[in-house]
Amino acid sequence: MELPQRGQSSEWLVEGPAGQIEALLSAPRGPEPPAGFAVICHPHPLFGGALSNKVVYTLSSVALQAGLYTLRFNFRGVGRSAGPHDEGRGETRDVLHLAGLMQEMLPGGRRVLAGFSFGAFVALKAAAELRPDALVGIAPPFGKYFGGEAPPPHPGCPWLVVHSRDDDTVDYEDTRQTLMTYTPPPQLVTVDGAGHFFHGKLGEISGALLPFLQSL
Repeated sequence: MELPQRGQSSEWLVEGPAGQIEALLSAPRGPEPPAGFAVICHPHPLFGGALSNKVVYTLSSVALQAGLYTLRFNFRGVGRSAGPHDEGRGETRDVLHLAGLMQEMLPGGRRVLAGFSFGAFVALKAAAELRPDALVGIAPPFGKYFGGEAPPPHPGCPWLVVHSRDDDTVDYEDTRQTLMTYTPPPQLVTVDGAGHFFHGKLGEISGALLPFLQSL
């Protein structure tokens, strides 16, 4: 596997723990040396989540602006990715596997994990082992899709969470209360008037994420 040229993207079929993983690796455009990479996790695979999700695309677009390679991928059973849905367990192993491949190609670069909804929880679980340089979660559900699983440990790095007060899928107040149990709590950016998928409000995500990544 090779890194794509500046401003280009490459489709990958990577051998993972449960078979092949379909992924899309994109390179930043700028003349500066890339700062590292971001692995980005999509929402729930049983409810239409895929690497093409618009929030996931927004996360990738902003990370590219910040000088990071971005790796979007399909969870097990989505698109051309093999394996059955595993309620976040196997999906976490896949994230760690992909992050390991990126580390081999970009040694010493900044390592960022990011995710939306189900993907935000999986990214937080993976962060407990990877110990990345930054973590980003958009509307993370705690326990809702995971059989009441306890919140994962603190990622030990700068951590940004963006959530809409008017989320119609993942309750904002439940998320806020859980986040406040962490020491230190993450940086929480609250959006008003956006549903779970941030229709018409994707700029709110971009506005919070770009300065966060640039500050690393």
